[in-house]
Amino acid sequence: MSFERELVSADADGEERQIEAALRPKRLAEFIGQARVREQLSLVLESALRRQRPPDHVLMSGSPGLGKTTLAMIIAAELGAPLRITSGPALERAGDLAAILSTLADGEVLFIDEIHRMARPAEEMLYMAMEDFRVDIVVGKGPGATAIPLDIAPFTLVGATTRAGLLPAPLRDRFGFTAHMDFYETGELELVLRRSAALLGVDLPDDAGNEIARRSRGTPRIANRLLRRVRDYADVRAGGVVDREVAASALDLYEVDGEGLDRLDRAVLGALLRKFGGGPVGLSTLAVSVGEEPETVEVVAEPFLVRQGLIARTPRGRVATAAAWTHLGMTPPPDAFGAGHFT
Repeated sequence: MSFERELVSADADGEERQIEAALRPKRLAEFIGQARVREQLSLVLESALRRQRPPDHVLMSGSPGLGKTTLAMIIAAELGAPLRITSGPALERAGDLAAILSTLADGEVLFIDEIHRMARPAEEMLYMAMEDFRVDIVVGKGPGATAIPLDIAPFTLVGATTRAGLLPAPLRDRFGFTAHMDFYETGELELVLRRSAALLGVDLPDDAGNEIARRSRGTPRIANRLLRRVRDYADVRAGGVVDREVAASALDLYEVDGEGLDRLDRAVLGALLRKFGGGPVGLSTLAVSVGEEPETVEVVAEPFLVRQGLIARTPRGRVATAAAWTHLGMTPPPDAFGAGHFT
């Protein structure tokens, strides 16, 4: 029975990935939001097409779910070039990267997700590949080892990172175009939801779309995921009809509150307030208190909580603002951080 449940779970995950892939825009003109990045990228790609040369390497940074992978796919589509996808953690040795680079076709786009997590030997090999379209293959070991230069086809590297500060300067400087992806406004997310609802065959009134958008943490991936959960709720409990009340009830059931905070966000806030009196407290200690990895708290929860003015980073650690106390229905102490601005 356990094995059968695993198969069902795997099938469900595969279906979710297929749905997500179907909702991705295929062309730059279809991509919603990030207006400045779209305009800049459009110029880079059009210029490359006119010169009939691969465009400069592209680095995209920003929180998860803002469209970095989608833009990498769009870059390949706009260039009419093949796309090769890998990730930083998968490139543990220089040989791993060399195996990919040596098989690239002329003009191919190589997308490396979480590029800041590449192993150092692979990273150093990438420097020469990006600049000279050449890699050195080391044959043998010790004093008898020799480096054999290998020319590779001109390609375009698209790197994505959620933590641009961890990229070494020599790697960052080799990208000809750098884009930072910002969180979306509610109105932009409503446009994303309207497009996704049409593709999913969901009749989504404006007020329901606004309710979902407000709770989507400024992130299209989350907005699309919540839309699918609202659709499921409506199919089972509301006769397939989606309105604001149905959307709100569905999101409440899935523990997404009116400000977009989910279970992890509230757990972080709750620990910060109840266990540590509002802080300051270190990231590792805070993560242990909620049973998560420090990177999960720092990358997934913290950017949104800081953006909402609920947490502040200080030299001594994370501190809850007066707004955080109020959000959890608690009275902020007189000396709460930012009390003069948030009460």
